[in-house]
Amino acid sequence: MKLYYSPGACSLSPHIVLHEAGLAFEPVLASTKTHKLQDGTDYYGINPKGYVPLLELDNGERLSEGPVIVQYIADQVPAKKLVPPAGTMARYRVQEWLNFITSELHKSFSPLFTPGTPEETKTAYRNKLLDRFKWVDSQLAGKSYLMGDDFTVADAYLFVVAGWGKHVGVDLSDFAQLKTYLARVGARPAVQAAMKAEGLLK
Repeated sequence: MKLYYSPGACSLSPHIVLHEAGLAFEPVLASTKTHKLQDGTDYYGINPKGYVPLLELDNGERLSEGPVIVQYIADQVPAKKLVPPAGTMARYRVQEWLNFITSELHKSFSPLFTPGTPEETKTAYRNKLLDRFKWVDSQLAGKSYLMGDDFTVADAYLFVVAGWGKHVGVDLSDFAQLKTYLARVGARPAVQAAMKAEGLLK
C-alpha cells in the first residue's frame, strides 16, 4: 500500500493507524502547496481532489477521506481492536467521533490556516473551537481514550487535529483531561514512529 501524506497534515492520522496496525506501506510525500510529488509528478493526476491523505491499495484502487481510510486500515487487522466490529453500537460510536472531529474540529481549523482570513473571522473560529474542545474535555472524564480503555482510530484523528492548536493560537492548556489524554496518545510507540517519519519529532 502507499499512503500519500504531507507532514503534520490530517494524513498523520492514517499514518499513525498504519503503524498501530503493523501493516506494510510506503509513505509518499505529496506537497499540499505545490501539489507535486518529490519526483515532480502532478499529484492531481493521482488524486483529483488535490489533498491528502490518499491510500493506494495493493490492487491499485485508491481511497480518499481520512475517516474512511482509517476504518479501512483498522478492518484489515480486527485483532488489534482499532475499530469495534461493524454493526455494533460501539462501531457507530467511533463513527460518531470521527464525524464530529472531521466536521466540527478539523474543518473549523481550515480558516485559521488560510492566508487572508480576516482576524475577526479567525477569532470567531478560535472561540468555536475552544467551545468544542471544552465539550471533548468533559467526555474524557474517567477514560484513557475516547472509547474507554481501547485506543481506536478516532484517538489518532483527535490527537492530530488537537495538535494544530498551538500553531494557530488555539490554547488548549486549560483543559486538564484533554492535556493528559494528548500526552498519553503522544507517548504511544506508533504515534512516535509516524511523527518521526514525518520529521515532526527528532
